[in-house]
Amino acid sequence: MLSRRELFKGMAMAAAAAAQQVFPGVLFATTAVPPSANGLSWKKAPCRFCGTGCGLLIGVDNGRAVAVKGDPASSVNRGLCCVKGYHSVMALYGKDRLTHALVRRNGQMVKVPMQEALDLVASKLKETIQQSGKDSVSIYGSGQWTIPDGYAASKLFKGGIGTNNVEANARLCMSSAVTGFMTSFGLDEPMGCYDDIDHADVFVLWGNNMAEMHPVLFSRMLERRVTNPNIKIIDLATRWTRTSMAADRSILFRPQSDLAVANAICHELIRNGWTNSAFIQNHVSFHEGKINIGYGTQDKFAFTDEAKSTSLAEFKKRLEEYTPEKVEQISGVPAKDIRYLASLYGDPAKKCVSFWCMGMNQHSRGTWIQNNVYNIHLLTGKISTPGNSPFSLTGQPSACGTVREVGTLTNRLPHGETTNEKDRQMAAEIWGVPVANIPVKPTYHTVEMFRALDRGDIKFMWIQVTNPMVTMPKLKRYRDGMKKDGRFVVVSDVYPTPTTDIADVILPSAFWIEREGIFGNSERRTQQWDQLVDPPGEAMSDTWQLIEVARRMGHGKLFPWSRETHVKEIWNEYRRFHHGPAHEMATYEALRSNPGVQWPCPNGKETKWRYHAKWDPAAKGKSWDFYGKPDRKAWIWFRPYEPAAESPDKEYPFWLNTGRVVEHWHTGSLTRRIPILHQAVPNGYVEVNPNDAKRMGIRNGDRVKLTSRRGALTLPAMIDGRGRPPEGMVFVPFFDESLLINELTLDAFCPISKQPDYKKCAVKVERA
Repeated sequence: MLSRRELFKGMAMAAAAAAQQVFPGVLFATTAVPPSANGLSWKKAPCRFCGTGCGLLIGVDNGRAVAVKGDPASSVNRGLCCVKGYHSVMALYGKDRLTHALVRRNGQMVKVPMQEALDLVASKLKETIQQSGKDSVSIYGSGQWTIPDGYAASKLFKGGIGTNNVEANARLCMSSAVTGFMTSFGLDEPMGCYDDIDHADVFVLWGNNMAEMHPVLFSRMLERRVTNPNIKIIDLATRWTRTSMAADRSILFRPQSDLAVANAICHELIRNGWTNSAFIQNHVSFHEGKINIGYGTQDKFAFTDEAKSTSLAEFKKRLEEYTPEKVEQISGVPAKDIRYLASLYGDPAKKCVSFWCMGMNQHSRGTWIQNNVYNIHLLTGKISTPGNSPFSLTGQPSACGTVREVGTLTNRLPHGETTNEKDRQMAAEIWGVPVANIPVKPTYHTVEMFRALDRGDIKFMWIQVTNPMVTMPKLKRYRDGMKKDGRFVVVSDVYPTPTTDIADVILPSAFWIEREGIFGNSERRTQQWDQLVDPPGEAMSDTWQLIEVARRMGHGKLFPWSRETHVKEIWNEYRRFHHGPAHEMATYEALRSNPGVQWPCPNGKETKWRYHAKWDPAAKGKSWDFYGKPDRKAWIWFRPYEPAAESPDKEYPFWLNTGRVVEHWHTGSLTRRIPILHQAVPNGYVEVNPNDAKRMGIRNGDRVKLTSRRGALTLPAMIDGRGRPPEGMVFVPFFDESLLINELTLDAFCPISKQPDYKKCAVKVERA
């Protein structure tokens, strides 16, 4: 067995040998240790952290995961790891792992046998349904759910219990990407793939700090520029970041004004004749929706968009007010920079990729800004060919595979929508339940689900693989709601968190490689891994927890599988939902023998670029075919600029922006238990612009009090650290569970996607 000294010596040598000159301090390449060295057994697994989906090789010795290296066979990362991936196995061995079930009795958490805790969960579910109806119970999962986890949750709650009260935290991070794809193309998920990086000439990063959020992909962009000095990387953002440092040009815009900037680019494309007329005539149709659509801040907010067909001439007329000069007044982006961006997109000799993540998704007009960026690519015909791609990146390892493909949202099924009769009939047939078991009407999206729990409309919630008592916006309301009498909360997790703190039952979960699983990443790549080590104590996979409870409730016939083969059986059943060239999934055997397989995968062949007959077998004709829409055309929507739900004013004069750092992932419940990552960034902080700091007498490390209409928080100041917000803005990462910045944020959301806007609300800033 490797000693601690040997392990860290090997890791240090690998890190030193692999440090990348293009962006030091962020990336580590694969180690040079051969599979046989030190007697280690190396097995493949996807990384547990972000949605990039890097392939790893895990070194196992004497039943413990002791080493990690990037998998050179993975086309995603080609042997590279970021700092989180390289240290990922350390997250298995925190001293405070949850190893046994806990039940709250007389206000105290008491250790009980796992089987007893599962009995209690099942009996409480049945009791709540009998007393208050099936829509009084709910499950809230995650983009960290494996595909089997999410599939089992959806089958139990929608097919067995008969409620659409199924949501996942990807509603907080990716649902605007879903509705953007659906409204523009009729089908979800990107048409391109990471290979676009190897072909593109221009990269425009829309509010996306890729250097920290997706460092492996960013390194591929930098490598592309090293080999071709004509490559341009444009950072289009609301604050200066590490991405800005590496970009060829950094352009800052005021929060929410990206809508206007995108429209101004479209204005310039049309005005200068930089559009692809043949593509527009043959492959595009024009539409408008409702405007002044609200922000969802009130309970039971309801909105339904209506598509009105228009024309290119009408679209051009709508854009007349979005001249570069007028948009400069809205956005702060100089008119010359808007024209520069338009010239890059409009140059027929340049291939363009647009990348984005939370900056566009966590937006009160998240669907609209997605549509507007698609409009740029559609006007120029730069889409669905190598190097031409509008590309939504993902924040969680299976937000695509589990939440979007399997459909763990209130309105979704493993294929299609609950409101579509054919989709419900398909699910009923595959699941072996009457179609009447599956409700037609969606119930609660995430924000409204927690509001319903606060109101008492929902009385039972099972939370798996997520930490909403850190991540929910306007957090105090929802934490207080979960503590009310008459609520019963079950939490499945691997470590104590602020969410387990309010639980009535805590179920210990097997973590990542302690169980077999399947993820789906941002480029439609499905990745399987085997169980590599045993879970501690009585920890159990989230899938098997669900199956055990389902059987106790009398739904055992829906889950006839054995513990040894249930992942394979679930995958084979799920594949039945997607037969055909538009979404064919790889076989289980193909997944086991490869680092990952992209769908659609008809006849065992991956589809890298969708909607073009040269690469996509589902496309008809000889070129583009946007078969997701009834007219087989992509839709260009006119989506106007509308202000944020809350903007700075005299009383609250600063914007508050929240996000992440490269060392930590989401709420930090995993990465803060990795010593080297915790030591690198041990606590939260607030970035303050140096001019604002000077005016208020704030120095590095001073305590600063932030106050919004919802709460207050005091944090240490960071001035000119890794990022610099513009004057009038502060930025706070949300990884620190002891500094709950979401007590200040607003629960406004995009009325179409229902995704909250974490990137902008108004605060007061004071030296404490």
